[in-house]
Order: sequence, then C-alpha cells, then structure tokens
Amino acid sequence: MSTLFESIVLGIVQGLTEFLPISSSAHQRIVGEFFSNAQDPGARFTAITQIGTELAVLLFFRKDIATIISAWFKQVVLRKDLNSEQKPLARMGWLIIIGSVPIVILGYLGKDIITNDFRSLWLIASSLIIFGLILGLADHFGKKERGLAELNSKHGILYGLAQSLALIPGVSRSGATIAMGRYLGYTREAALRYSFLLALPAVFGSGLYELKDAFGSTATNVYTLPQTFIATAIAFVVGYAVIAWLLKYVTTKSFMPFIVYRIILGTTVLVLLSAGVINP
Repeated sequence: MSTLFESIVLGIVQGLTEFLPISSSAHQRIVGEFFSNAQDPGARFTAITQIGTELAVLLFFRKDIATIISAWFKQVVLRKDLNSEQKPLARMGWLIIIGSVPIVILGYLGKDIITNDFRSLWLIASSLIIFGLILGLADHFGKKERGLAELNSKHGILYGLAQSLALIPGVSRSGATIAMGRYLGYTREAALRYSFLLALPAVFGSGLYELKDAFGSTATNVYTLPQTFIATAIAFVVGYAVIAWLLKYVTTKSFMPFIVYRIILGTTVLVLLSAGVINP
C-alpha cells in the first residue's frame, strides 16, 4: 500500500473524526497500525492535518468569528464603548483566550511525553473507554438550561482544563469540552459551538509549530510534506461537511451512539493488543 494512498485515507479519517467526540488522534494512530508498514503516523502528521479541519471551522463560523474579533478589537485596542450586542461578543473573545491558556502551557511543558509516551495504544484504548463513559454520564445527567450568552470566566477556565485533556490521544478534544459543557448545564448545541471556537487557537498553534519544524526535514515521520498537505486538504473538505451535519444532529439527538462506539472500539483494541495482533 503506497504512502500516498495511506495519507489520503488518514485525511478522510481526520475529517470524519475531528469534531465527533471519538478522538481523531486515536483513530489516526489505530488506523496507521493496520497499514502495510504498521507505523504510527506521528504526532506531527496529526497536528498538521488538524489545521485542515480547523480551517473548516474558520470557514463555517466565519461570520461568528469575525464579529467576535471585531468586538474584542474595539474594546481592547480601540477602547470604544460597546453596545449591548457587542459586549457578549467581546466577552466571548476573552473566554476563548482564557480557555486556551491551560492547553498551551501543558502542551509546551509536556511536548516530549505527548509526542512519545502518549502514543501507546494501551493508553489510547483505555482513554476511549473511560472518557466515553464520562461523556455519557455528563450528557445524561447534565441540564439543558444554559446558552453561550451565559458563559463566564470560571466556566471558560473549566472548559480550558477539559480541552487540555485532549493532549492524551483517545480523550477527544470535542468529547472532553462537550462533557464539561454538559456537566455545567449548557445545551448540547451550545457546548458543541464553544468547543469548535475554543479549539481554534490551540490547534492552529500546535499545527503551525509542527509545520515550522517539518520544513526543516524531508518528511513528517512516515509521510512526506506533499502527502501531509494532501491529507490536510482532504480533512478540510470532509471536516466541513461533518460540522454541518453534527450541528443539526445534536439539536434532536444525544451523544449515545458515539459513546457506544468509543467503548466498542476501545475494547476491540485492547483485545487485539492482548492477542498480539497489533503492537502497542
């Protein structure tokens, strides 16, 4: 199987799984184990392809993002008085910044551990199961009262701490933040929307950092830069379609199918590891 075909498959996997609460990094790691070379695609490949899915977020939420940036800029840089509609938007800008701090600090301090130790399939499979159960409990018992207009600094920090758990493949960035949002009483749609917006600084920062280092070498672990860029472009297209579908889905449905899927996948990987079919 050619590495170009593999990178295309991984791009599709990234686009399909980034926004679903099932962990895109876990899926890339697991799928890579079944390719001919049976290798981990690598944290660098994963981080760069995530740029594609976050570009999909930028495009899909371009109007929301533009109004948030505009209101924040007017308040902070231009020192203008904001009207009643602009104040919540500026506050959202601050909350995205505040919520991004934990993952930036932990990601920087734990870079070596994240790149190496956290890629173990034993850890990934266990995380899929454990955090799937946590999401299930939060979604089932969480209230459905709050919208994004009620988001405050305390909740922004808690969201940020939840997002930082996604540094462990198998946890899922969207899964962790959605679980926190549901625990805090936000509706599924509100929790999902903030999850999308909160991921932008962290994912772009991580992806661009890895991209900078990648230009100094001829390959990103297993795949060359051109192959990685193809995967990133595919992830963008697929990810955009998934965003549109998921926002409609959560208005009437629960996250239970994803929770069941996580548990089945995690259990299957543990069985395969125990039987020696795949390597950790």
